[in-house]
Amino acid sequence: MSEYYWDSKIEYLRNTRWLYYNDDYLEFLVKNVWKMNTPINMVDYGCGYGYLGLKLLPLLPDGSTYTGIDKGEDLIKEAREIFDKLPYSVELMQGDIEEIQVHPQYDIALCHAFLLHMKNPRAILQKMIDSVRDGGRVICFEPHWIANAANFGFDDGLLHSEVVRLGVLQKLYEVDASRSGKDGNIGIKLPILLSQLGLRNVECRVSDKVNFLDRHMDAASKERLYPSLREEGIGQEPDEPSMTMEQLVERGLTAEEAQAQYAAELKLFQEFDSDSWLTYAPNMKISFGTVSRE
Repeated sequence: MSEYYWDSKIEYLRNTRWLYYNDDYLEFLVKNVWKMNTPINMVDYGCGYGYLGLKLLPLLPDGSTYTGIDKGEDLIKEAREIFDKLPYSVELMQGDIEEIQVHPQYDIALCHAFLLHMKNPRAILQKMIDSVRDGGRVICFEPHWIANAANFGFDDGLLHSEVVRLGVLQKLYEVDASRSGKDGNIGIKLPILLSQLGLRNVECRVSDKVNFLDRHMDAASKERLYPSLREEGIGQEPDEPSMTMEQLVERGLTAEEAQAQYAAELKLFQEFDSDSWLTYAPNMKISFGTVSRE
């Protein structure tokens, strides 16, 4: 069995990516914002099972190609099994972007929820830039966790402030990022990084999808949505209290903050079920810019 963490998370990736974007919004980006009206050669770093390729290739002109690179052996195997059945020009490679050599051979370099896991995202971004031809684009779909945490709506029986403690979460995210370099809020910072690295015409969009768990929705839709929301981390059961609070203190909270955070997580776990009303907007940031070597 693979020791690479994300090789064990294929089902999680399958079950949660669809929460982020409506297909018509991705089509709008491709055709109206990025104006991709000629064949595109794109490379996807940290491609997983090829999610971005599966979403974008049907929207791109005939003759477009997709290259996916991921460290996970099982993820690349899964991607090959999927794309072998599809009529697209695809190359899938197992490799570590921190180690591979790149050359400016692509029109577009992409990543999705990848940079937040990197200890040195600026260096990874530079490699992405280096793999793109002059005049091409770098496009990054990355999270902004604190905005994500703010984008919940509950019915009147459950107050957002009781179960999502924004100030404490903000503190945790910032302390974790300062210690490890891995930043779950990187999505909102990417326009700055892209500009600092020399890209031009830098812009940022926000993912459009708002998921609505409706007590009155049909059973099949609920049976798909509710487990995906749970797998996304909403209302997951916290670990044993003393262990959880000890870990929170190690991450920078006071004992009082840790106790309150545990109570909030437990309350959401206890009160969120398939008969709840919930709105949830992941609020992914989509940052992009043009490579200019003049």
